[in-house]
Amino acid sequence: MFNKEKVHLGIAPIGWCNDDMPELGAENTFRQTVSEMALAGFTGTEIGNKYPTDPKELKWELDLRGMRIASRWFSSFLLTKPFEEVAADFERNLGFLAAVGANRINVSEQSHSIQGQTGTPVLGGAKYVMNDAEWAQFCQGLDQLGEIANKHGFKLCFHHHMGTVVQTAEETDRMMASTSPDKVFLCYDTGHFTFAGEDPLAMLREYADRVGHVHLKDMRRQVVDQVAPGGWSFLKAVREGAFTVPGDGCVAFDPVFELLSKSGYEGWLLVEAEQDPAKANPLEYAIKARKFIREHANL
Repeated sequence: MFNKEKVHLGIAPIGWCNDDMPELGAENTFRQTVSEMALAGFTGTEIGNKYPTDPKELKWELDLRGMRIASRWFSSFLLTKPFEEVAADFERNLGFLAAVGANRINVSEQSHSIQGQTGTPVLGGAKYVMNDAEWAQFCQGLDQLGEIANKHGFKLCFHHHMGTVVQTAEETDRMMASTSPDKVFLCYDTGHFTFAGEDPLAMLREYADRVGHVHLKDMRRQVVDQVAPGGWSFLKAVREGAFTVPGDGCVAFDPVFELLSKSGYEGWLLVEAEQDPAKANPLEYAIKARKFIREHANL
């Protein structure tokens, strides 16, 4: 199936401590988090809010546990901030990632985002929709950032995300069609496509050759079905358990693994399942995810 020399397994710290709601998992330390990741059998992670800001210290801690940094989230503001300011912040993030041995960066456009607004329904039409001029500005900016990433030996992987200007299949299609395939790749997220009411497998069929990073996220259908009628925000949905680890929800991962494998995907398969750690013990769920991936992806 997958080439085990070129496909690596990681897990995000967001199951231990939530970046958007740091009170969730506030008791979990950085060392506990990365130690439990390693105990569960993962070799990579993304960067969370409790990680050391000194790349040498971070790399030492990870090397000790046989772990690496796979990527990190980058909030772009291509619509609402001067490009030079965004690019300078982007370069700083690339420098940090390079110092810890990573070569991917996950970009999410946060201009006008409602994902962090606790009182705004994430479904039902409250999210911002770009006009044609904004689409042109956004996609041109992405290409420019992608060019910068390439020069540093990185792939820019765009993260479609609930509550942002690129949430739906239609928006993802337009973004992908309007950017250069050698500069902008997709951070393919099974959970966010499912949450948005899209078919994650259909999206993968369309863009398998441009996937630069993979987030494996499952969905609890019985929770997601309450989001729209309840007028829940994105963060309310997270608190209520909309997301979970692969194998614990409604997403069909076997065809996803098969298609990624057939397309020759190389890079990280990274479990990213934000939950309230008081309700979903992070180590327990990490072990559950690792077992599922071993049995279903032969990794």
